[in-house]
Amino acid sequence: MSGYELPTALEVGGVEYAIRTDWRDVLYLLGLLSGGGYEPDEQAAVCLGVLYEQWESIPGPLWQEALDRAVEFIDGGLLPEERRAPVRLMDWEQDAGLIVPAVNRVLGTEIRAGAYMHWWTFLGAYMEIGESLFASVLAIRRKKARGKKLEKYEQELYRENRALVDLRRREREDDRARREALKELFV
Repeated sequence: MSGYELPTALEVGGVEYAIRTDWRDVLYLLGLLSGGGYEPDEQAAVCLGVLYEQWESIPGPLWQEALDRAVEFIDGGLLPEERRAPVRLMDWEQDAGLIVPAVNRVLGTEIRAGAYMHWWTFLGAYMEIGESLFASVLAIRRKKARGKKLEKYEQELYRENRALVDLRRREREDDRARREALKELFV
């Protein structure tokens, strides 16, 4: 596949499996996975179940390959060696109110009003976010994570918007119920 095509299926074990490609579906998946309520094997099952339209048709021995292809898709086609080490600077759910307006500005349209947008289109616009409140929040988080001193304007922004800047660890009341329901699917 060339860099000019938007994948709608992923090849696993030589077979193409249709995937959900709308940006909302992928953000829903990322929200589930970032909640911290799943064990690694449960995260894999959630990923396969949400991303692949018919995950049940993927043979069990190929689930790891299917997961690897899913991660590549979510990362915009990046291979494992091209990915950066994860430093948590943002949260798709917590930062939605900052991300969506910034992506809207890049694309020149209200993305929530559209019926469909491919994840890679959304991701490309996200990567092009320039000067914005979201970019300022990320810069403060990056400096704080590295122990660097904030500029005066950053200190003021942080002081006045601490709840916006500080990442929260989300605890979900229904994590146990989700885990139990997920286990039922795979038992």
